[in-house]
Amino acid sequence: MEHRAIHVLLIEDNPGDARLLQELLREVTSVQIELEPVDCLSKGLQRHNEASFDVILLDLSLPDSQGFHTFERLHTHAREIPIIVTTGLNDETLALRAVQEGAQDYLVKGQITGELLVRSIRYAIERKRAEQKIREQAALLDIATDAILVRDLENRILFWNKGAERLYGWKGEEALGQKTDELLYKEISSQFQEAQKILIAKGEWRGELNQVTKTGREIIVESRWTLVHNAGQQPKFILVVSTDVTEKKQLETQFFRAQRMESIGTLASGIAHDLNNILTPVLATAQLLQIKLTNIDERSHQMLQAMEANAKRGAELVKQVLSFARGLEGKHTILQIKHLILEIQQIVQETFPKSIEVYMEVPEDLWAVTGNATQLHQVLMNLCVNARDAMPAGGHLKILTENLTVDENYARMNLDAREGTYIGITIADTGTGIFPEILDKIFEPFFTTKELGKGTGLGLSTVLGIIKSHHGFITVTSSVGQGTEFKVFLPAVIARDYWEANISEALMGHEELILVVDDEAAIREVSRASLEAYNYQVLTANDGIEAISLYVQHRDEIGLVLVDMMMPSMDGPTTIRTLQKINPQIKIIAVSGLLSGYQVVEESYSGVQAFLPKPYPVKELVKTIHEVLEAEPPILSD
Repeated sequence: MEHRAIHVLLIEDNPGDARLLQELLREVTSVQIELEPVDCLSKGLQRHNEASFDVILLDLSLPDSQGFHTFERLHTHAREIPIIVTTGLNDETLALRAVQEGAQDYLVKGQITGELLVRSIRYAIERKRAEQKIREQAALLDIATDAILVRDLENRILFWNKGAERLYGWKGEEALGQKTDELLYKEISSQFQEAQKILIAKGEWRGELNQVTKTGREIIVESRWTLVHNAGQQPKFILVVSTDVTEKKQLETQFFRAQRMESIGTLASGIAHDLNNILTPVLATAQLLQIKLTNIDERSHQMLQAMEANAKRGAELVKQVLSFARGLEGKHTILQIKHLILEIQQIVQETFPKSIEVYMEVPEDLWAVTGNATQLHQVLMNLCVNARDAMPAGGHLKILTENLTVDENYARMNLDAREGTYIGITIADTGTGIFPEILDKIFEPFFTTKELGKGTGLGLSTVLGIIKSHHGFITVTSSVGQGTEFKVFLPAVIARDYWEANISEALMGHEELILVVDDEAAIREVSRASLEAYNYQVLTANDGIEAISLYVQHRDEIGLVLVDMMMPSMDGPTTIRTLQKINPQIKIIAVSGLLSGYQVVEESYSGVQAFLPKPYPVKELVKTIHEVLEAEPPILSD
């Protein structure tokens, strides 16, 4: 006999049926059952709120509620308690429907015995405990940072945890029933097929896969697959655990490229030294023979001149290789880059084809740099000439400059970057673009995609060498058919401590509430920590739907919303439009890792006060927020 009594709430309006159930339970000696009867649903709901019960016996036909609606009302308020439906013969269909919707059992009046009733109560309690345990385990899977999914042998998704939602952007209800090879891959993947073969043969597989998210973003995951068997040792389903390693792989690629460039630099330096040793006597001999041999014929003289010219040409090439390997030496002075930019603009407009439209933007307060004007002139000209060559049919060439601060977060994502203040010079074209597979090779000496005789392959390597000698760095992004964007970062010359102290104090918030909307958890947390350090209050939302819900709850308190443009479920533009319908005067800053600033200006997001390209330094973030908060509210037209 069990030591603890089972507390049962009986909701039954028929006194005869209630008395019968009490008598049946009284006859049972194997377990102590305490039965509390009430005669209507409202009293049952009240007792459920006042006391704790192990199980509820429910009649569907009550004075204050009838049919399936009776079960629905009780189940809504008492989901944690097992419910057993008791019914007359005419209600059996409704009782069966109640079981399908969550009731633990149904018993037909007139067929109930004491033993049957006790067994049904015990089973209901145990099933509810088992369900609760499964829910707890599922909750544990949901808080895991990894994407965990289960698929059948035909690759249809059976389980999809919250980690998978965060990684891939698909909600559980969208993913369940879908085939993984169609949902997570752009096209038929040989990686996937090979992994499938190994899984079937060995029962498990682990490795890296290239997949895509709901928004089309390409990611790299480290995936572990396990083939799960049933009791008869037959394959039943496949358990998949995947970790996003995209950022890790990008940093590895940068590291390997830096190592390769360093090796090439060392090799080039050694070869250049040997070539100089070879060319020096050749050049000297050619010049000496022209002086000594005064009686040679004209053709021989021309041959000596050709030898001298080619030796000089070879020496010039060696000089360029050395500039890549060691950086160029030269006197550095404090420069105003805007003067160089104006000079470049004049040359470009006078010499480039008229089919290329030049756009330039230089702020008046652009900081100065320390550098060699001739070398930096060469950097800008090389990049502009490359842009011209990428647009044989014409296009747009943009030269943009800005003051920038590289903080710890940005520096951590780019191996060449160091914390500090910089000026950024962007050279962007709308040309043919660069194929992704050669993008990390374009700075290598003698690498060129131009036709034979139209390029030495030393232009970009020289650019890199000069920028390194100025303690700067360069980034490049390109899309085939759409264009290429080089961005040069040069350390700025300003009284940094003075600037930081004053700018930090000026940008301190006054506890304004900022809503940060981004599907990347790391970005949300970094943004929260950064803004709180500047005396702002922060709410975060991981998608547009949550953002709208939070905004409705805190509309009067939220001063500004920071919205990522690429998110699953509801993307940035839709979120912005919805927020603007709620409050036409809402202040919004859009952020994106895909669009550059000038593109956004061109596309002109209506009602968005500012745009921040990812990754953004903290000071740039708070500076933009400060400016938008200080500005007048927007006026949107219907």
